[in-house]
Amino acid sequence: MNQPPLLQVLVVDDEPAIRDLLRTTLQAEGYGVIEAASAREGATLAGNRRVDLFLIDLGLPDGDGVTLIRDIRGWTQRPILVLSARTQESQKVDALDAGADDFVTKPFGVAELHARIRVALRHAGTPATLGTTLTLGDVTIDLLARTVARAGEPIRLTATQWRLLEVLARHAGRVVSGRQLLREVWGPGHGEQGHYLRIYVRQLRQKIEVDPTQPRFLQTETGVGYRLLPDSGRV
Repeated sequence: MNQPPLLQVLVVDDEPAIRDLLRTTLQAEGYGVIEAASAREGATLAGNRRVDLFLIDLGLPDGDGVTLIRDIRGWTQRPILVLSARTQESQKVDALDAGADDFVTKPFGVAELHARIRVALRHAGTPATLGTTLTLGDVTIDLLARTVARAGEPIRLTATQWRLLEVLARHAGRVVSGRQLLREVWGPGHGEQGHYLRIYVRQLRQKIEVDPTQPRFLQTETGVGYRLLPDSGRV
């Protein structure tokens, strides 16, 4: 079967007990979990790993989480939730102004946290919650199920191939710059490494195009980036 890639959550919190709790409950809900205990480690992982949602504590041992939020928001629109014991309104406003999507106060209920994650994903336009389907000839991209099929037969994609296709699908019909694709798929540390992108675009074309040498759907905009042109479906 064509198993959909797990949504990856980066947890940045210096409390081992909180990380243990979040890892257990998030994995039970089907998420992949990446952990960092400091702002520096969080920034490194954010820049080098595929992340779909961020959970960030404000009181980190080597800096303020607000700065980390601002840095992350500078290169991605993926949802960011704050987990913090800070309760002052000004602190919440600072985090939201820096780019956080929501603020969850410690201690928190697990059910509430998962509800807020679902809301943040939905508001951020993460395809896993939109239920949008795009068609490219006889190929169907189901952004709710995170699957791709040709004439009903599953097309197997790696996590990175799916991530690239997902970003292009969210911008269907529009040109997406190579730099933006690299940052969204591989992180800001790879913004100049265009050979990654060319390799994966070629792999995607081999899977979704009838003739990969004359692509109809995944088109190159010379000197700029790429554009996905589905027959139908809208993000």
